Amino acid sequence: MGMMCNHASAQITGSIIEQKSKDALEYATATLYNQEGKVVTGVVTNQKGEFFIENIKSGNYYLEATFIGYQPKKVENIKVDKKNDYINLGTLSLAIASNQLDAVVLKGEAATVSHKIDRQVFETSKFQNSQGGSAVDVVKNLPSVTVNGDGAISVRGSNSFAVLLNGKPTQGDAASILAQLPANALEKVELITAPSAKYDPEGTAGILNIITKKGATNGDYAQVNVRGGFPPIQDYDTKEYPQRYGVDATYNTRTDKWNFSVGASYQRNDISGRREGGLDIVNADANTHRFLPSDGERSFDEVSYNGRFTVDYTPNDADEFSLGMYAGKRQKDRLADIFYDNYTVTPIGSENIENEFSYYNHNLRTRKGDFALASFDYAHAFTNKSKLSTSILYEYTFLGGPTENDNVSDIDYTKIYQQEKNTNDNPLNGIRFNLDYKWKPMSFGTLETGYQYRFLDHTGDFNYQRRNGDANGVVPPNYTQVPAFSSDIALKRIIHSAYVQLSGGKEKWDYAAGVRAESMDREYKEKLASEPNQNTYEYDYFKLFPSASLQYKVDEKTNIKAAYSKRVERTTTFKMNSFAEREHSEVYEQGDNKLKPEFIDLVELGINKKLKGGNNIYATAYFRHTKNVINRVNTLAYEEDANNPGNFVVNDSILNRVYSNVGKSNALGLEVGATIKPSKNWTNFIGANVYNYAIDGVLSFDHRDGNTRTYDIDSKSTIYSFNLNSTYNFWQNASIQFAFNYISDRNTAMGEDSRFYSPNLTFRKTFWDDNLTATLQWQNIDMGLLNSNEQRISAWRPNEFYTTTNYVYEVDMVSLNLTYTFNKLRNKSKFIESEFGKREF
Repeated sequence: MGMMCNHASAQITGSIIEQKSKDALEYATATLYNQEGKVVTGVVTNQKGEFFIENIKSGNYYLEATFIGYQPKKVENIKVDKKNDYINLGTLSLAIASNQLDAVVLKGEAATVSHKIDRQVFETSKFQNSQGGSAVDVVKNLPSVTVNGDGAISVRGSNSFAVLLNGKPTQGDAASILAQLPANALEKVELITAPSAKYDPEGTAGILNIITKKGATNGDYAQVNVRGGFPPIQDYDTKEYPQRYGVDATYNTRTDKWNFSVGASYQRNDISGRREGGLDIVNADANTHRFLPSDGERSFDEVSYNGRFTVDYTPNDADEFSLGMYAGKRQKDRLADIFYDNYTVTPIGSENIENEFSYYNHNLRTRKGDFALASFDYAHAFTNKSKLSTSILYEYTFLGGPTENDNVSDIDYTKIYQQEKNTNDNPLNGIRFNLDYKWKPMSFGTLETGYQYRFLDHTGDFNYQRRNGDANGVVPPNYTQVPAFSSDIALKRIIHSAYVQLSGGKEKWDYAAGVRAESMDREYKEKLASEPNQNTYEYDYFKLFPSASLQYKVDEKTNIKAAYSKRVERTTTFKMNSFAEREHSEVYEQGDNKLKPEFIDLVELGINKKLKGGNNIYATAYFRHTKNVINRVNTLAYEEDANNPGNFVVNDSILNRVYSNVGKSNALGLEVGATIKPSKNWTNFIGANVYNYAIDGVLSFDHRDGNTRTYDIDSKSTIYSFNLNSTYNFWQNASIQFAFNYISDRNTAMGEDSRFYSPNLTFRKTFWDDNLTATLQWQNIDMGLLNSNEQRISAWRPNEFYTTTNYVYEVDMVSLNLTYTFNKLRNKSKFIESEFGKREF
């Protein structure tokens, strides 16, 4: 006890930044020495450049801040005693050691994943199979992240998550946002599964924060990426061969006060494939069983191009201004040309076949999007280390179609039974405003407060037109409107939110806690062309979204953490459009005008342990409860009887696909990951997720015959997925990488999605002092043996219907990506992205 009275257990904190840019230096080193010059301890900085040195005994010390390529900075005369047990050294600025940059080249290998109190940080350079692709190709390598055959991204089994770009909120559809970002421009991806209150609570599964590449020196930087796909290896009997090529370029120039970035991108990404399906509908009233087997092409043609620029102005050490603009176009054509064999068994269970009818359905769904947006940001740092930040963004997006749906003879395509087209125009305006204040550091931590305003105005004009042919296949010259499928809709949504957040650390503990208050007002209007009046539906709420995180450092190699977060998933306009659209020959698709947001509670407990030789392992157990679960479900389609107007009967060759709240769900799971290095040149990263998923509730749906019907939802399953990334480095500048992504069978509200997997192989080599990088990719390896890139989607209700479709996507795709970088250490480019429109694309 006497020895304990002779010293204090003190903490020394501070932050390390780059002198000119004022950017935080992550992974900089703060080393503490005693007066004899012996090392006492050392730590590295976090993403904000902050360092925390704990458990310091009383005495006199000095500290040295260092970072590769920078001049070290020393802080003398640090005195620790009982009265001085919390010492904040403030901000330490490091200057570039320009005289050393050309003398030596230091190479190191960053860890694939690092762990912080509220997030996992992944180095994108470790995922070579993503080069030349988009951010989607990067994130699908992360533990608990899966991408299915349609490109839908899920985190821990949920496709609802938010996307941040360099820490800034976005409101676009996650898959669309990530598909627009070139993988070559990414530096890190942060997975924040239990976000704090300072983040918008959008997203069931949390947040993906995409961090783009940046450097630290003045001067010019340029990078050009060129991608070309080899001719397809597998033949899917499609009308056109797929084309895959693209180019993106970035130029950045920086001075002491100005940072200017401009970029452009053009991408063509086609994927061939087929669709093999079947639909059975039981009509108990008519005592018939309809069978509708189908087979045909299902391919995608996608073109996107954009231009963007950002200019930053830093007139002094305290102020920073930033202006960004973005404009782009995207078009995605989904061609589903399907042969149908249509017949009825009457009565049910017999072998009596009637009404045999075969036809060919040409279905082309074109989705267009024009995006234009601008943002302005301002930040001011006060002398007491507090900081005020503000940001405003405006976006205009124009979305549209059309969808062509032609039924013709399967023998003579010129003989037309029915021609339809669904045109739609969807202009969207969105505004986001943020005001944040970070208080000066205090002994108990850092306090942050803020306010956010969001406004969305989205309208839609849906015009459904038809030409019916006669018995000889002759059609009239003009299309006529179908009032039952034509409508106008309008959504306005206003969100006010404010938060308070406290974070800090003491000795072996790190903590963060906060609460966000949110008020939402939503007004949705719709009018069917066949009805005289417009209907208005309003939905409002005021809710608190608390969050808390706690981390304990057991020792230098082991951390334990726990977290809680309350989230919300706000719905899109598309899922609220309650009027049916004819998306396929056998499908009506519609939403729910009274759709409620999902509300989510998440609890998780995790451990992370570093092992020898650069190895590490971590595990996180989690429980997620979701209220008002939104699912796409299937019901029987009721239509007016042509022979008895006013009477509605089951259409035994068409299903209704409906987006609706179906009840609640629970997910209980375990996520594990490991980095394993059997040798210096061989690194393996493995991530796996296993969870039990249960949906329980009731679907209540108003059919077109005016009756409301209810359907019980009760589905449970254990689901697992894993991602493997194995890299072997050879020669001095070459590597080969094998990646494998797998997800097991997955239950849905009324059926299941089959397993889906994709093997990929990448060879990478650099030339010309690492300025030129060539990446040869073999994606979706199959060779006619593996059934890769293939997924079956099924749904059913006993004694009503059974539908199944096997989607066969292109395999054995080979491409070459070339990247040339000028002054690669100098990139400070950063661009804004769509927040509102891409969510509806």
